Amino acid sequence: MQTILDSKWHLFAKVAELGSLSRASAALDLPQSVVSRHIAQLEAESGSRLFRRTGRGVVLTELGERIYPRVKALIREAEQLADDIRTSRGVPMGEVRLGLLPSTVALLAGPLFAESRKRFPEVQLHITEGSSAQLEEWLNEGRLDLALLLREDHTARADEPVLTTLPLLLVVPVGHALAGRQSIAFRDVLTLPLVLPSHPHPLRARLETLARQHGAALTAAAEADSIHLQHEIVAHGGGLAITAGQLSEPQRQRLVTLLIVDPVLPRSVVLGTTLHRPSTQALREVSRLILETAPALLTP
Repeated sequence: MQTILDSKWHLFAKVAELGSLSRASAALDLPQSVVSRHIAQLEAESGSRLFRRTGRGVVLTELGERIYPRVKALIREAEQLADDIRTSRGVPMGEVRLGLLPSTVALLAGPLFAESRKRFPEVQLHITEGSSAQLEEWLNEGRLDLALLLREDHTARADEPVLTTLPLLLVVPVGHALAGRQSIAFRDVLTLPLVLPSHPHPLRARLETLARQHGAALTAAAEADSIHLQHEIVAHGGGLAITAGQLSEPQRQRLVTLLIVDPVLPRSVVLGTTLHRPSTQALREVSRLILETAPALLTP
């Protein structure tokens, strides 16, 4: 069931949030020409400009600034009404868009999809994969409803349920001189060539801060912005990586992990929820399902 509010106002709100016609079209998966045409129609019907074009995008005019909060409130009310009508039988219905971290896809995607379809046959669960930074950006843009995010050193907010907390591990190739060990002190990690995420990245910032506290610096042998890429570089002798979580069965044929100690470095996986969509019954039920099942699946 579609919202009872004219969809052009949804486009207006998205453009206002993102400050760009092109970013709004990408977020809504619509051609930019469609977004531009609908905004022009709204402005013609309003008899005044709603946006002022700049070299970096668009900003709201005085009229746009006045009506934006009221339009947002109307959108939330219209979406909530549509959900109330859809779920009047007490059955969750509609779409839920979930983002998963690459390291969790093999563990969660299949079980969550199967259990969601079994429990909530009228809910369409759309799963997307991305880095923590990408998923958080998509949550903030309203492109996702829920997403698993990484938080360094117990930095989860009060509204982000922690699904699991895992220690950071040193990933080395099978056959490496360190491969037979169970653990390694952080001060010894500082002497090793590392495959690190590029700046800016929360994990890299955390590791660099710890290194300075030890009076040392990280040795960056290479940079890679996904765990999959880091593992591939490690497997081919390009350095060693620091990650958390479990290796997949194919990865265990080529890689082994050592627990980093002195200190042990915890990293949390949390469940983030967008603030840009109403809390529908479908979203609440899928969120509850994730909270029920994900911790056991993510914890070794």
